[in-house]
Amino acid sequence: MRRVSGMVLTVCMRVQDLMHGETGQDLVEYALLVCLIALAAMAGVRHVATAVTAVFSNVSSSLA
Repeated sequence: MRRVSGMVLTVCMRVQDLMHGETGQDLVEYALLVCLIALAAMAGVRHVATAVTAVFSNVSSSLA
C-alpha cells in the first residue's frame, strides 16, 4: 500500500510541475513562429507566381 501512495504522490507532483512550469510554453512559441513563417512564405509565393505569370504572358505575346 505504501508503494501505491508513493506512486500517486509522484504523479501528483509531476502534474503540478506541468501546470506551473513553463516547459510547454516554448513549444507553443515555436509552433506560432512556424505558422507565421508559413503564412509569409505563402504570401511571397503568391506574389512571385503573379510576377512569373506576367513575364510568361509578355514573352508569349512577343513571340506570337
